Amino acid sequence: MMIRQPITAVWEITMGCNMHCKHCGSACHEVLLGELTTQEALRLCDAIGQLGLKWVTLSGGEPTTRKDWPVIAGRLKELGVIPTMITNGWLFDEKILEQAIQAGVATIGFSLDGLQKTHDFMRREGSYQKTMRAIELCLSRNMNATAITTVNKMNLGELDGLKKELVDRGVKEWQVQIGCPMGNMAEHDDLVIEPADLDAIIDLAYRCMQESSIRINLGDCVGYYSLKEIEMTKSSQEGTYCRQCTAGKYTFGILHNGDIVGCTSIRNPEFTEDNVRNTPLREIWENPDSFSWSRTMKKEDLQGFCQVCRFAADCLGGCSNSRLTMGGSIYAENRYCSYFQAAQKRIRIFEEVQDDEELAAIGRSFTEKGYWQLAETALGVALRRQGSDSCLELLSHYGYVNFRLGNFYAALEANDRVLQRTPADVYGLKGKGLCLLRLGKPEEGIKLLQKAVTLTDESFMDPYNDLAIALWETGRKNEAIAVLEEGRKKSESFAAQSEHLYQQSVKKASKAAEV
Repeated sequence: MMIRQPITAVWEITMGCNMHCKHCGSACHEVLLGELTTQEALRLCDAIGQLGLKWVTLSGGEPTTRKDWPVIAGRLKELGVIPTMITNGWLFDEKILEQAIQAGVATIGFSLDGLQKTHDFMRREGSYQKTMRAIELCLSRNMNATAITTVNKMNLGELDGLKKELVDRGVKEWQVQIGCPMGNMAEHDDLVIEPADLDAIIDLAYRCMQESSIRINLGDCVGYYSLKEIEMTKSSQEGTYCRQCTAGKYTFGILHNGDIVGCTSIRNPEFTEDNVRNTPLREIWENPDSFSWSRTMKKEDLQGFCQVCRFAADCLGGCSNSRLTMGGSIYAENRYCSYFQAAQKRIRIFEEVQDDEELAAIGRSFTEKGYWQLAETALGVALRRQGSDSCLELLSHYGYVNFRLGNFYAALEANDRVLQRTPADVYGLKGKGLCLLRLGKPEEGIKLLQKAVTLTDESFMDPYNDLAIALWETGRKNEAIAVLEEGRKKSESFAAQSEHLYQQSVKKASKAAEV
């Protein structure tokens, strides 16, 4: 397992807060026992600098209630780490702004949770006006001020109005995220938006991108893989596109007492790696057992639709905290996903098709066009309706589609069911063999492909090709060439089809022999 260079961290320097927000995931209020002292915090700054982080966000609680926050921010800056800050703005004035400037704070994010009535309801009476004045004050001194909005049912319909307020004041960036039922929000879970509401947030961000009015940064919990969201993310990341949870891979969280977590939103004891009072920060990060829940997660670990989704190998279900708080497990399917919601709509459409043969034909048509996810959905509905073993041809086709999607366990299960009914089924043997190869069991896979070769005829020569490639990739080059030669003698069409592969294999084998 490769341990990557960390890029950034969120540091909750205090749990003390002058508000008790209804959606606060950390349930902040009073200063808790065990908070790092100034000296301990400065030593941690040194460790952060040595670890090579690019920037650190000071958060809380309310960081400005901790008197030494400028000292902490200043030490980070001295070490070449860019400090940023998130504040509720209640205490913010010219003095705090000057302290931030002198400490080298690059960006100050202000929590803003709706228009005035809603924001004050969520936070504290009068806080909306204080926050807006704080934003205006920062902009007047050329301090980069951004807004951070946690979306809930009360403010979902106010986002356009809030955008206008921010644009009118000259705010250039706005982070938008969804509230999860954790901390204080668990007591107000009726405010959590519905999964279907997610597209409204994405649509707003897309409109803002098109009109260049304000840049909306979608939080890691807002996604994934709608065409609009893909375009926005590519634009913001200079052509790259990855919505995988970065906890413990490129980022981590620091709690008030020095506990190190993958993400400050995931603060359950089982996800706490260690404490800097016990173990140096670098040792925690470089420990191969640290953050294992995130670092070792695979597509196959996910549940429900995420396990068969065409994007799951890339995003691994997206935000881990969304899956944990909304689904009850770190491996649960992520219902708060635009692509998931689109897939559910498709399932409902396919379920309305009454004729089983028509539904199967739809699945086959999608397969021919290479629309693998659509084919998987249609065939999956057909199989659930007919019974998974009622039609072996349909089951075999379903296995093939899942293989093309990279759903190797689902494909393996489908081929296993075919072989339970007809042990000599060439398609089933070939399909299972290829699945085992992809799942790291080459010898078992090759044996099944060899059996498929003995049972196939000139009308279906694919097993020869697959067996030759499998043998070559496992270092058995002479055997691979022999398989190709056998197949070429058996079928003229296969000889023509495999000509390039055969010539390349012979040429490479000859060069290897010369060496």
